[in-house]
Amino acid sequence: MTTLDCRGMLCPLPVIRLAQAFPDLAVGDTITVLADDPAAATDIPAWCRMRSQELVSAADNQYVVRKLA
Repeated sequence: MTTLDCRGMLCPLPVIRLAQAFPDLAVGDTITVLADDPAAATDIPAWCRMRSQELVSAADNQYVVRKLA
């Protein structure tokens, strides 16, 4: 599992970092994004929907995303 520590970064940097790291993941892998910017609670789930990826969990400033394709 890969972890991106994006705490202290403002929108849109956590989503940009997630997008940059995603090509290195294999299908089925998960990546955890640590992000304390309140906008991440909206931006990361929206990114998952737009990219057809799975948001596994979102709690306590921690977002787990699974690569589906």
